[in-house]
Amino acid sequence: MPTLFDKIFAAHIVRDLGDGWALLHIDRHLLHDLSGPPALESLAKRGLAIADPELVWATVDHAVSSAPGRTGMTFPAGGRLWRALKTLSQQAGIPFFDVGADGQGIVHVMGPELGLVLPGCTVICSDSHTCTNGALGALAFGVGQTESAHALATSTLRVLKPKQMRITLEGRMAPGVTSKDLILHLIGKLGVAAGVGQTIEFSGPAVAAMSIEARLTLCNLSVELGARCGIIAPDDKTFDYLRGRRFAPQGEAFERARAAWRDLHSDADALFDREYSCDITAVPPTVTWGVTPAHALAIDACVPDPAAASDVGERAAITAALEYMGLEAGQPIAGAPVDWVFIGSCANSRITDLRAAAAVVRGRHVAPGVTAWVVPGSMAVKREAEAEGLDRVFTGAGFHWREPGCSMCVAANGERVPPGARSVSTSNRNFIGRQGPRARTHLASPAMAAAAAVTGEIFDVRRL
Repeated sequence: MPTLFDKIFAAHIVRDLGDGWALLHIDRHLLHDLSGPPALESLAKRGLAIADPELVWATVDHAVSSAPGRTGMTFPAGGRLWRALKTLSQQAGIPFFDVGADGQGIVHVMGPELGLVLPGCTVICSDSHTCTNGALGALAFGVGQTESAHALATSTLRVLKPKQMRITLEGRMAPGVTSKDLILHLIGKLGVAAGVGQTIEFSGPAVAAMSIEARLTLCNLSVELGARCGIIAPDDKTFDYLRGRRFAPQGEAFERARAAWRDLHSDADALFDREYSCDITAVPPTVTWGVTPAHALAIDACVPDPAAASDVGERAAITAALEYMGLEAGQPIAGAPVDWVFIGSCANSRITDLRAAAAVVRGRHVAPGVTAWVVPGSMAVKREAEAEGLDRVFTGAGFHWREPGCSMCVAANGERVPPGARSVSTSNRNFIGRQGPRARTHLASPAMAAAAAVTGEIFDVRRL
């Protein structure tokens, strides 16, 4: 019997191409400032029109400054991309969410919150973290610029159907633990190649208990398991989240859609190529120590000792990671001094993330020598946070309150962690140089990042 992925995939086949390949219809195509201009320019050079501009939306996020009072040209290199995306979108009739406009934000934040992403849809963007949108029951995955151009011109894409993996989460999260901790724990256990060539469906009572924002974080990091996409069956929480959103069906149309969405689940006897089950009850707050999301460990654990590794290659990799990160073999990860804290990115910049961080910060102050930023994921998140007074909580504690965008997650807008500085970040990748040349990045939840900011060290938030 079919899985949730099977059902969505089959419903979108325009033509079966054989050997597992199919031409799929693409329902939603999202563009951002790094990858959107090249795809649109390639069509213009070939004299091709966009097949259906009403299925395409564009926003600026990666290369735009997050400085207060910013404009599209505040970061000049990004300004060229901003201008190109704005001009090309207007020429093509694509809705464009400009700097400061209602709807602007990180592409994987604004898509769900505007109701652009719906259960059962196919969603693409030239960005690997498009898998985030699978939390709403969509088949969502990143594509290359050539694929993006093809989809713009045809509203279709040639796709090889992947194998399927199901991760079932049992139990319930302990106090101080979030879905960010859970997914870092899973990546640490399974490795960054666990989902290669597969889509991952997250299921089980622990997933059902999560908020939509927590599910978005879970699916966001499914690509860090190597998977092309993550997906979660829609339920009443999904429907309540989508009701009334700007581009979602309204009124009676929503009720008809909701009735259809209820069939979007894996059948009871559906078969997966791989199954993995985890009881999350004992999972603690989790951080990374090294240079890949798989370098994850519990906050009360010690960083690995290369001498304990049985494989020569593994010993060399651990040694190199420790040297880059400025850590000693066997030292406790808690207590490592922190220079920078970044709360933001498509992994953790939604209103619930900011509330969780503010709850830790309230009544405290950023530790001496620490620079701490909060970058909301969208204009909607920023305005809601300000209406709740969260911006005053952060600024009163010594944080910098910024404008929406990707910012320091990928440092494509010139906002970087200084060389050699240690950063605790709520983003999704801790690769070498990701936050700037020689920056040392530790991935963590918003609450853990806030704890690091106010204590000046990697710190167990449960102790606060």
